[in-house]
Amino acid sequence: MALAEICKISNAPYMRPTAWSSADVEEGQNALTCNLANPYALAAPPFENPLHNLNQIQANADKTGIKIDFDHGTTTLGFKFKGGVLLAVDSRATGGSYIGSQSMKKIVEINQFMLGTLAGGAADCVYWDRVLSKECRLHELRNKERISVAAASKIMANIAHEYKGMGLSMGMMLAGFDKRGPGLYYVDSEGSRTPGNLFSVGSGSLYAYGVLDSGYHWDLEDEEAQELGRRAIYHATFRDAYSGGIIRVYHIKEDGWVNISNTDCMELHYKYQEQQKQQTAK
Repeated sequence: MALAEICKISNAPYMRPTAWSSADVEEGQNALTCNLANPYALAAPPFENPLHNLNQIQANADKTGIKIDFDHGTTTLGFKFKGGVLLAVDSRATGGSYIGSQSMKKIVEINQFMLGTLAGGAADCVYWDRVLSKECRLHELRNKERISVAAASKIMANIAHEYKGMGLSMGMMLAGFDKRGPGLYYVDSEGSRTPGNLFSVGSGSLYAYGVLDSGYHWDLEDEEAQELGRRAIYHATFRDAYSGGIIRVYHIKEDGWVNISNTDCMELHYKYQEQQKQQTAK
């Protein structure tokens, strides 16, 4: 204060002491971060009802030209077999006809025994998979054991249901190995949660199913399963303009997941083309 008096600023408005009450502090926090009551809203918009704002954008879409019906495409697949769970994905990120990336990593490593795939909005899927990774780690620290695939998928479905109708775009698979054995679940932004033995998600999934339906069975050997997943994604990239890039294959076993291969779909195209020529010659 002595220095303020020497400088003759002790009576300035910004130097006057202000008495803050607890009510004032709480009101200020609520005004800036009204989502503190929701433990999953780590980066939610600073207003209570995002859907209201989205509806206003939709109503004025013709005037503003802003679209919220996002164009997206991808191909991901996963299936269970006697050797565990196999996941295969492409790596192309698109916005309509625009290719934003050819090296998008569409498999998120949640922990050493669980993986998640991305389909839909890349930002939504990556963000909420990271939140799920945090929740799985906290569960492990609290309970001294790894979370099951079923419980992890339930957490993700609950998160998606909290934000249902608010603009999320997600269609993901959660796969892993726990005390019950291999697990595979499909969870989307509508809050649905479905267990199964085989899923394919994305704009190229119909083409992938065409290969999977003819080659899938429970008694596949490890190499056969890996080649089936790789070939199914390749055919989807060949037929679907929104899928392409690097084809990644992961295999989840009892002792954890392994990244089997990361192969450019162009290399696979010439490889399979050559195989077809050899078979035709015979």
